[in-house]
Amino acid sequence: MRDPRINSLARQVIDYSVHLQQGEKILIDVWDGAEDFAIALMEQAQRVGGQPYVNLQSMAVERAFMLGLDEPTIKGWYEYELNRMKEMDAYVVVRRQENINEYADVPEEKKNLYHKYYGLLHYGERLTNTKWCVLRYPNASMAQLSGMSTEQFENYYFDTCCIDYKKLNEAADALCGLASKTDKVRITGPDTDITFSVKGLCEPHSACGIFNVPCGETGMPVVTDSANGTIHYNLPSTFQGFVFTDVRLTLKDGLIVEATSNNTKLMNEILDTDANARRIGEFAIGFNPAITVPINDTLFDEKMTGSLHFTPGNSTVNPSAIHWDLVALQTAEAGGGEIWFDDVLIRKDGIFVLDSLKHLNPEELLPAVAPRY
Repeated sequence: MRDPRINSLARQVIDYSVHLQQGEKILIDVWDGAEDFAIALMEQAQRVGGQPYVNLQSMAVERAFMLGLDEPTIKGWYEYELNRMKEMDAYVVVRRQENINEYADVPEEKKNLYHKYYGLLHYGERLTNTKWCVLRYPNASMAQLSGMSTEQFENYYFDTCCIDYKKLNEAADALCGLASKTDKVRITGPDTDITFSVKGLCEPHSACGIFNVPCGETGMPVVTDSANGTIHYNLPSTFQGFVFTDVRLTLKDGLIVEATSNNTKLMNEILDTDANARRIGEFAIGFNPAITVPINDTLFDEKMTGSLHFTPGNSTVNPSAIHWDLVALQTAEAGGGEIWFDDVLIRKDGIFVLDSLKHLNPEELLPAVAPRY
């Protein structure tokens, strides 16, 4: 029997995240056995008069494809997928990841070739020309990574994904408005002191729940040549089939000049994917009040209350084949840290300190946006 909360979430995705309209085409990508979610999304798309197209995928099959990859094959794949994507008005992907390390033994040159064209498809076409939303699927693998029982994680998943995004956006508008008027941002913390500009690049209104579910962040591009300093990320990051830890980046005039981690060689190979992969595409502040602990899944961890991410790669001002959301947690328990906008302290140790932003702190925000199934 389908969990009724999947129906609620699917309805929210179709009505709110991609606001599908009658006659619009939507591509629904589902991975590794998320068929119940695919059916719920298809039903909700049909309810509003949309035209759903479902694509069933598998990480194991994708791994086999990558292992045998060559340039003519991936170019053909790209042209096929690009033509299909161009026909779509909306795109939703649901990833049920049974093994986040499925691609771990794929040679780097094969992964780099794959992600080069994957980036062209998704960052070049999908992000700019469709209404889109990215989700996970609650399963035993995610529960294991989070340190929770399967039932406990399922409840956590729906409680974090099904919050009232309309009310969350109303609450987040104050932060968006402030960021849209900000030039210089400074981040400080353990082994971290970095400054950069976001001048004119933040939208004045929030878009939580539109592109990612769960959501709960205010994000913005970074002026490409403006970042200087060092940042240390205290949360692990799974990227291209490998779990990176103890990541440090040093930037000079917007360029990552030094990058170290538990696998410095692999990290630098990824950052050499293309000319813009060593520049920062996005800075974002997380404040989802229902996400309070890291679970080693970036889609959740980057929205955690008290977090931030500072992302090498793709953005509207920095086109790249990668977009690597590296997350740092600034709560007092995690070592603390500060965020400054134009020399004004806005958040300390994960807590907003400006009167105009205190309503984004979890004790006030959570009751206002709690899900109602």
